Amino acid sequence: MTDTHSLTGRVALVTGASRGLGLAIARGLRDAGATVVVSSRKLEACEEAVASLGPSTVGSAHAHALHVGRWDEIEPAVDAIVDEFGSLDVVVNNAGIAPLSKNLVGVTEGLWDKTIEVNLKGPFRLMAVAGARMAAAGRGSIINISSIGAVRPSPPEAMYAAAKNGLNALTMAFAQEYAPHVRVNCVMPGGFATDMAEHWDDEFVGKIVDRLPSGRLGRPEEIAGLVVHLASDASSYTTGAIIPVDGGRTAVY
Repeated sequence: MTDTHSLTGRVALVTGASRGLGLAIARGLRDAGATVVVSSRKLEACEEAVASLGPSTVGSAHAHALHVGRWDEIEPAVDAIVDEFGSLDVVVNNAGIAPLSKNLVGVTEGLWDKTIEVNLKGPFRLMAVAGARMAAAGRGSIINISSIGAVRPSPPEAMYAAAKNGLNALTMAFAQEYAPHVRVNCVMPGGFATDMAEHWDDEFVGKIVDRLPSGRLGRPEEIAGLVVHLASDASSYTTGAIIPVDGGRTAVY
């Protein structure tokens, strides 16, 4: 990793970081030198995640509870991070839920609202608040974790796909809102072997994998390198980008 990929001296917040892609991203940012705030709904889960990362000779990791679906928790959380660590330089909007529905007419209003709150409303507010702080400070990078489902949706994931498509749109809007000092980019993962995938049935996984050039689901650590790149000065000319990491899915269907 080149010096331009170093995140030494920078503070990063990763939402939904207690497991899966979020935990892998937190590890990658920490190992690039960042002070990483590991957040999810439950403090205990955050603390366990920090402990699982083990010691590091470069960056550090710290636990902070945050429910991104609750609008009124966002600004106090950002304030607390800046007060404790002195800045907030990187935000990774990773928290999400992906309920699958057997049929769309059976989707309840409550499940719809919850899906939008966590996957779209919360990231919007976090980008707005953190982006304003970053713009005032003169630098910052926001990385949204969307989904290939945003552009290749299937009926069972329609709610999730709709929210993630909205996140893609917000990426491009916020890249303009806080330019030129704050960069906003989006990563669209395909199917990854995380705890979320444990709830997918074999038929659903088969539909994902069978036509992939990669021939498999992704591993969580395979997303971290790109996020580190987007967080660092190595990607200083990249903003408003939506980047698929999908094992080749968008190349074939």
